[in-house]
Amino acid sequence: MKWGKKDGRLPVKSWCEDVEQGAMAQVDSLAEHPALDFHVALMPDCHQGYGMPIGGVVASESVVIPGAVGVDIGCGMRAFQLPLQASKLSTGDLEQWCELVRDTVPVGFSSLERPAIWHGFDEAIDGCEIAKRRVQKAKTQLGTLGGGNHFIELQEDENGDAWIMVHSGSRNTGLQIAKHYNDLAKELCATWHAGIPNDDLAFLPRDSDEGRSYLMEMDWALSYAKENRRRIMRQAIGAVEEITGRMLCNEDASEYSATDVHHNYAAMENHFGKNVMVHRKGATSARRGQVGIIPGSMGTSSYIVKGLGNRDSFTSCSHGAGRNMGRKQASRTLTTEEANGAMTGIVFDGYGTDRKGNPDFGEAPQAYKDIDQVMEAQSDLVEIVHKLRPLAVVKG
Repeated sequence: MKWGKKDGRLPVKSWCEDVEQGAMAQVDSLAEHPALDFHVALMPDCHQGYGMPIGGVVASESVVIPGAVGVDIGCGMRAFQLPLQASKLSTGDLEQWCELVRDTVPVGFSSLERPAIWHGFDEAIDGCEIAKRRVQKAKTQLGTLGGGNHFIELQEDENGDAWIMVHSGSRNTGLQIAKHYNDLAKELCATWHAGIPNDDLAFLPRDSDEGRSYLMEMDWALSYAKENRRRIMRQAIGAVEEITGRMLCNEDASEYSATDVHHNYAAMENHFGKNVMVHRKGATSARRGQVGIIPGSMGTSSYIVKGLGNRDSFTSCSHGAGRNMGRKQASRTLTTEEANGAMTGIVFDGYGTDRKGNPDFGEAPQAYKDIDQVMEAQSDLVEIVHKLRPLAVVKG
């Protein structure tokens, strides 16, 4: 195994108006990575992450990079269009919906009172070392929201139809898988003197035992994250059904029609005539005609889109609006009046506090980029199918 430094740097293809200094330093490391191919693609929601910018897409013919997938493996979106006009729901109904959702979906660090049953747990026991260690904890987190920027929203589209949108991932199990294999990759790359520009971009050869093990566990985490969102969505639909007294999901509860997309994962795809491992960290697939979901902040619009199959983006698009300030900066900068004002007309539980008891405005709309500008910047990546405005929001 040998990865030599390439002559020169990989080109960078960007859909960003500008890139913050911290993210740009990470872009420089990607461009100098010895095992990446073609170019680095930056989506318009790009901002600094761990090791690699969120909103970044890269490809490799020979390796997988755990840090280029991220710590919340399989984090993504699920959206469901209800057969219901949003105007049928009063402000009181929206407030009740939030209460019912919180009664049935644990948020933040909360877990289920009883372990969940799911066939995927047998797969974890059979072949996934880290997931196997975490399986008992994972059983108490399947169908839970988590914290941070994860959310459940009731929304209205341009036709007046109601929608539900869920943002969640693989919970702590995905984090532990990511951490284990990223640490392993760092050790191996140091042994090989691999010449990586940043330890957080350490890699595993795809055809090695370690690479195959990571990909198996990553795929399991993707399935777990998708099932997590499905269960949350079922509860959120059920809350609307209880309020309206109507059955709104006529199919079997486990098989209703919904759009579901990951935005932290790696997958084998064919680009520029080669089969390569495409890493999307805070980016989603946007093949021609593929339906996708691009949320804004909790106070701004979200979008249902169709991909345009742009080759230069590795057929990708943004995963959301992207942050324009960090959580601590938002809390230092914004006032309560400003943060609350951005949520006028939207039912939500208010902002939480940090460990010192100070207001936490890290999820205030002002902490995010303008979603409409982000959408305009990627007009050659996706076409808009629906624009959704938030009516009620449940946060972790």
